[in-house]
Amino acid sequence: MAVHSSDIALAHSLADAAGTVIRPYFRRPAGLELKADQSPVTRADREAEAAMRRLIEAERSGDGIHGEEYGVKPGVTGRQWVLDPIDGTRSFASGRAIFGTLIALVEDGWPVLGIIDQPVQRERWVGVMGRPTTFNGVPCRTRTCAALDGAIVATTSPHLFDDQDVPHFMALVTAASGGRPRQGPVYGGDCYNYGLVASGHLDIVCESGLKLHDFAALVPVVEGAGGRMCDWNGDPLTADSEGHVLAIGDPARAEEVLEALRTLPHAH
Repeated sequence: MAVHSSDIALAHSLADAAGTVIRPYFRRPAGLELKADQSPVTRADREAEAAMRRLIEAERSGDGIHGEEYGVKPGVTGRQWVLDPIDGTRSFASGRAIFGTLIALVEDGWPVLGIIDQPVQRERWVGVMGRPTTFNGVPCRTRTCAALDGAIVATTSPHLFDDQDVPHFMALVTAASGGRPRQGPVYGGDCYNYGLVASGHLDIVCESGLKLHDFAALVPVVEGAGGRMCDWNGDPLTADSEGHVLAIGDPARAEEVLEALRTLPHAH
């Protein structure tokens, strides 16, 4: 599962193309609509994905494409480009520059290359299997977390969780806050939170209900910075994962995080 320099160059070109489309729409009318699943979409989402797909079809016609807006195009190489043109469309439509474009290369179901690109602030995290993650071209690292008590936990919103997942998430929040209810999690952020883990500003991100296009790019970014990406059982994230996602900046805390998720304070 080798990642070639030409793959990395193409991923950068995809991010550049998406950003060129997205920036003129930011804080301007972008045709916000709700899809059938009640998730939001704008012209910027659709046009950015279309621009990326055109590039892939021109340069990697045999590779598959999995995009949030235009679905799956089968390939013949065992490689698939996984695209989320705007991860965090609600933030984008609200004028908050904490959304991002996600680009992943998945080989035989395993994410081997990932980009988180924030096109307005021009911030880009690049993760490649077997290499250090970079932030705007400079290697970045997750930070040491001495104890789960005091760790900074982030999530986009527990409103996006299935009802049965919320108590588990709150158990993790309780463990991280040492029972201090005012020391709650950081809310909002979508993919941007995972970049902040990779750069050593957040300790843990916990999400539920993510799809492949939501998490594939995050895996090489966080792991290449020294962190751990897994599901709520501690298993690696692949194309077959069901969408419970954890990013843990300091892998030494992983077992405590997983144990906290399993421990419901009022279970009988």
